Amino acid sequence: MHLSPLQAAIKRQHLVWKMKAWVAAHRLAILCASAATWCVLTVTVASHASDYETALTAFRTGNYRDAEAIAQVEVDRGIWSSRWSQLLIECQMAVGDLKPALETYQQAIKRYRTSLRLRYLGIDVLRHNGMSDAADEDEAEFFRQLQRAMSGYISREDLVVAGVYLAERGEDARKILQLFFDRVRERDPEYLDVYIATAELALSKGDYAVAGQTLDEAAAQNVRDARIPFLRSLALRSTDADASSAALQRALAINPNHGPSLRAVAANAIDAERYDLAESVLSDALQVNIHDADAWALLSVVSHLRGHFGSEQLRRAAALSTWNENPQVDFRIGQTLSKKYRFAEAAAAQRRALEFKPSDTPAVFALSQDLMRLGETDLGWQLAQQAADDDPYNVVAFNLLTLLDRVGEFPTLTRDGITVRMEPTEAKVYGQEVLDLLCEAKAVLGDKYKTPLPDQIIVEIFDRQDDFAIRTFGLPGGAGFLGVCFGNVITANSPASQGARPANWKSVLWHEFCHTVTLTKTKNRMPRWLSEGISVYEERQRSKRWGEVMTPRYRQMILGRDLTPLSDLSSAFMQPRTPSHLMFAYFESSLAVEFIIDQHGFDALIAILDDLGQGIPIADAMARQLGSPTKADMAFAKFAKDQAQAFGPALSWPSTSGPEASLEVPQPDDIEALKGFVRFNPTSYQGLSSLAKALVEAERFDEAVSPLETLQRLGGTTGRRDDWLEQLAFVHAQRGDERAERVTLLDIIDLSPDPLPALRRLIALDSKAEDWSDVFRWANLAFEIAPMATDIQASIAEAAQHIGKHQRRVDALTALNAMEPLDPLAIQYQLADAYHRSGQHAQAKTQVLHVLEVAPRYRDAHALLLELVERTDP
Repeated sequence: MHLSPLQAAIKRQHLVWKMKAWVAAHRLAILCASAATWCVLTVTVASHASDYETALTAFRTGNYRDAEAIAQVEVDRGIWSSRWSQLLIECQMAVGDLKPALETYQQAIKRYRTSLRLRYLGIDVLRHNGMSDAADEDEAEFFRQLQRAMSGYISREDLVVAGVYLAERGEDARKILQLFFDRVRERDPEYLDVYIATAELALSKGDYAVAGQTLDEAAAQNVRDARIPFLRSLALRSTDADASSAALQRALAINPNHGPSLRAVAANAIDAERYDLAESVLSDALQVNIHDADAWALLSVVSHLRGHFGSEQLRRAAALSTWNENPQVDFRIGQTLSKKYRFAEAAAAQRRALEFKPSDTPAVFALSQDLMRLGETDLGWQLAQQAADDDPYNVVAFNLLTLLDRVGEFPTLTRDGITVRMEPTEAKVYGQEVLDLLCEAKAVLGDKYKTPLPDQIIVEIFDRQDDFAIRTFGLPGGAGFLGVCFGNVITANSPASQGARPANWKSVLWHEFCHTVTLTKTKNRMPRWLSEGISVYEERQRSKRWGEVMTPRYRQMILGRDLTPLSDLSSAFMQPRTPSHLMFAYFESSLAVEFIIDQHGFDALIAILDDLGQGIPIADAMARQLGSPTKADMAFAKFAKDQAQAFGPALSWPSTSGPEASLEVPQPDDIEALKGFVRFNPTSYQGLSSLAKALVEAERFDEAVSPLETLQRLGGTTGRRDDWLEQLAFVHAQRGDERAERVTLLDIIDLSPDPLPALRRLIALDSKAEDWSDVFRWANLAFEIAPMATDIQASIAEAAQHIGKHQRRVDALTALNAMEPLDPLAIQYQLADAYHRSGQHAQAKTQVLHVLEVAPRYRDAHALLLELVERTDP
């Protein structure tokens, strides 16, 4: 057993005391000699500890050469501690000195044959030096030594590295946590590496909560280590983009040469289509380590996205140059391409990774997700099950397979190459209407964009928001997303999953199907802004009530500092400062599409899409149709500002310059001062809106009418949610002025895609007036928003009965019957009556017999049955 200098010193001192009686006669001399020896050894050990901390700090802050120099000196001195060799190897690998790292390892392993951590490092060193057979032999030896070590004493360093190794082999993560990492934390709660290893394991399984908690504990160690904020950025990436970015910057502030952080910055730049930035950052990473396989893999992706397929292959070859069967290279390529919606290419990359390592569970699971997004759901689910079986701790796989049990109960509706899967009751209620809309979209948009569509298009509609998020993103969450299109696969939230104010489901599905058309046309090679912009634009083309429109907020953002240049629109979707900035990105993108069509014609847009489909980068495709990017940016800015100025032109708007800039609107609680301000500034949007809000909150409804009507008359309203028109309708209702309220409600439904409260109020007003034609009209409009609302279906049925729309009454009552009504017999009797009035006497007779079977004394049902018998059997 080898002893460190400190252990040797302690043992010597122990022997000194043990021999105390024997040396009594010479006590003074012996103690003096021992003390001198102890002092020398203590100083030496303290010096070595100080040097190691200095070297480790240099390594953690990216001063790899300084750390390497210190470690090299200690290794050359022959200090009996494997940690110096390990640190030297890590320094050499960090800067790409593969041959020196190999030499260091080969010398060190002769001396420290039982060090698991050293041998684990050596496996990687051997592979990257092209010595795969030797690496396999060392891995086998590592496993044998691990088995022996687990039966006796094992150091904390070796326990952690053993856990990391077993996790890479796909062993049960829960057991690894319990048997390895938790043991180390109990033994040494201040050992940083165990927290890092735990967080990395949790992140690899999609357990961001455990990762975040562990990183909090790591941060409490007060050690400046870039790995902590870097891993935190990964844990936050899917939930808080701003915090994730800030954590990444903290990591690079600690260690500007931290490879994983540099690659993460580059990956974010790729997501934002800032390929020049990505290449620049990756170049910095390669300056640190020319053999950084992950950096070369990302560069290969950049080449692919730019359509530079020759350099793509060269860069991939560079990534594999030191280890030609490295599965991580193609796994990373596939992951990145998948985020860019290049699912076919991503699946091909994962298959290449699996050729190198068939047991690579992360690659199996990534392939399963890519296949499901390509519509190959049977094989996709099968591979997801395989990944879950191999890795029970994989949270995303577990979520997906839990969802599979439920989705398996969904009925399948098909027509014209479109397959729709919905919750069973929803499928009965409005499944056919969904198919009607999608078939219309396929015909209209496919022809408009000259695009032959796939033979099969899959649309999955979920009545639970978490189910939608799990199917779409792998994890619960995703609030705010109404639908997502992957190409020929669309997932969407149903109205039932959205609470009291659902979005217009027809508008949502039209938007998503437009993505199917444009992604198919471009082979998924289009930037997000263009894809979203076309979809929002086509919503407005289908209905003036659909899609994003100009609002006072958007006007302010365009004329202020929030307008993104046309050439950089994808960045607007990356890390938006607020939810309103994200929605503005959708609107601005649709303005960009409108600008292209208005200034250059619809054929120019088609030509850009055709170029993208050929692999031509977006910047080149747009330059071919729009000319100079600088001039196009300027022309678009003018177009957008003209659109903004056209909104409410008769109003005076707040600005940062001009006479309006000096106007100070009184405090919102000072109504009299606000009234005085509006008298002198009768067209001030800010004054009118502040006064209207104050008067409504004070319940001075009669006075609130004037500023609200002025806002409407001067063009400052949109009819959308939380707009002043909704306030005006509310004020009229509070005043009891049903005539004025009705006029305002009609204005709202003429402008809004989802005016459910307004429609419900109109149904109530017209039902009281027995204006059944209008009730029927409003209820059917409400059906486009909330088809599962029983009051809406009941209104359709009642109005249809009065105006003789018997088949529509049958449909509404059938829907109500499927929704588990409070009085099912009453609904079934009405359904029998509706069948009878529509001439479907056999169905009516069957239905009324069902009623009488449950309630034999139901007199109205008896009467209807007699009428049916007389009609069908004279």
